[in-house]
Amino acid sequence: MSVTAASAPPARSAAGAVVRRYASALRTPKGFAGGLLVAGFLLLAISVPWLFPEGYDVQGRDGLAAPTVAAPFGTDEVGRSVFTRSLFGVRTDLLLVAAAVPVAAVAGTLLGLLGAVSRLLGGLAQRLFDLIMGFPSLILGICVALVLGPGWGALVLAMVIYALPAFGRLARATLLAQENRDYVIAARLLGVSRGRIMVRHILPHTIDTMIAQAVVAVVASIFLESSLSIVGLGVQPPEPSLGVLLNSGARYMEQQPFYVLGPAALLFLLVLGFSLLADAVTRAGGES
Repeated sequence: MSVTAASAPPARSAAGAVVRRYASALRTPKGFAGGLLVAGFLLLAISVPWLFPEGYDVQGRDGLAAPTVAAPFGTDEVGRSVFTRSLFGVRTDLLLVAAAVPVAAVAGTLLGLLGAVSRLLGGLAQRLFDLIMGFPSLILGICVALVLGPGWGALVLAMVIYALPAFGRLARATLLAQENRDYVIAARLLGVSRGRIMVRHILPHTIDTMIAQAVVAVVASIFLESSLSIVGLGVQPPEPSLGVLLNSGARYMEQQPFYVLGPAALLFLLVLGFSLLADAVTRAGGES
């Protein structure tokens, strides 16, 4: 009993170590720059309905106009401000990611840890991950959109399915690494059930890797949304997303280049912010 207590890491101190480690990641140059960009976009996404209470679909007389103070990215083919629509597009992308990534993280982790309960179920989960990984993200998204129809539902489901294998494989790797640790073996000898061992001893050790993977999954999900919306199978107009704006603006690139360059710049900065944050968080997790 004393060996078990000494060997098992205290949950509270382990959680405190995770918090300190990732707080230190935000103080690195990459972590600070990425965190600043992400925080700025989150603040914009939250405040844009109050900044532009008239909404994103207000049409004007001047179609495809050049950038002005009132419309920094110019206007689209029906006179709507591309800048306003781009900010609402960022909000749409972040809402989609916020809906999909947590579901993928929880579902993928639980599927990856099925091996702690049943080796057969764990093996089946791994074969499912292999099957999903055999499809490129865009092809997978197109298949889902063709079944469900274009829109939010198809986008969220495609994001969840595409992100499942990464979370599941990381969870399984953690399971295999922890199975032969002294405190897990001691718990088995004391007659502790497999389910309790998973919840008490193994699941807490997946948090570290899941945090890092969640940030990476956000970047992949943003790219997936943009790709599907560019081919017309994602968010449906007039609702804006960055992919929708790139798709619409490509036809007017010569007449109004900022119709594409503005949303593309926001997409680049959004992905850059999450990529820098992902790199900093991954390095912090690797130092654990």
